[in-house]
Amino acid sequence: MARASNRLSAAEVKTASQKGMYHDGGGLYLQVSAGGTKSWIFRFMIGGRSREMGLGPLHAIPLAEARKRAAECRRMRHDGVDPIEARGAQRNAKKLEAAKVMTFDACAAAYIEAHKTGWQNAKHRDQ
Repeated sequence: MARASNRLSAAEVKTASQKGMYHDGGGLYLQVSAGGTKSWIFRFMIGGRSREMGLGPLHAIPLAEARKRAAECRRMRHDGVDPIEARGAQRNAKKLEAAKVMTFDACAAAYIEAHKTGWQNAKHRDQ
């Protein structure tokens, strides 16, 4: 028998207020904290360990988008990829690319140009 997916309705998601995890199917859960904040969690097993990956807060990620993100995570798992590590690698690649945008020489030249007038004024004050 196939496992049920898309168990939660938009109304159930909106009205869920008790602390806990609400299962939508396919590893997707709505997590409600003690304070009432809601977020999406994708739960999966890898190497015999249970893992949880945050997919975003409910106020930013609606139910349909959470289901799409969970489906992408399931595809990654099917291909043998850990979605948490893949997301970390993607973030690191973005940071590295951003760091490459400005070289040290360009940064130094911009700093000198931005502060040159202040240094000239200080030189004239000291004389």
